[in-house]
Amino acid sequence: MTKAELIEKMAMDAGISKVAAGAALDSFVDGVTSALKRKEGKVTLVGFGTFLKVRRKARKGRNPQTGEEIKIKATNVVKFKPGKKLKDSV
Repeated sequence: MTKAELIEKMAMDAGISKVAAGAALDSFVDGVTSALKRKEGKVTLVGFGTFLKVRRKARKGRNPQTGEEIKIKATNVVKFKPGKKLKDSV
């Protein structure tokens, strides 16, 4: 499902315009993004799931073309843990 298809579905289900549904979706995405930027980044939607910010440690890797060992920097990544209702429906 694309963003446009999701906006269309939201507009139909809520009985609102596509512009309003697009604004609502953009607001949701911005809210989740800003919450995950915080120190203890976590967004929980009961029944749907939880978005978590996790710190990935620095590690060693290999350049596949040359076989040379390289250092991969530590970074933050986002993980999603589905809720029970979502797991059961899929």
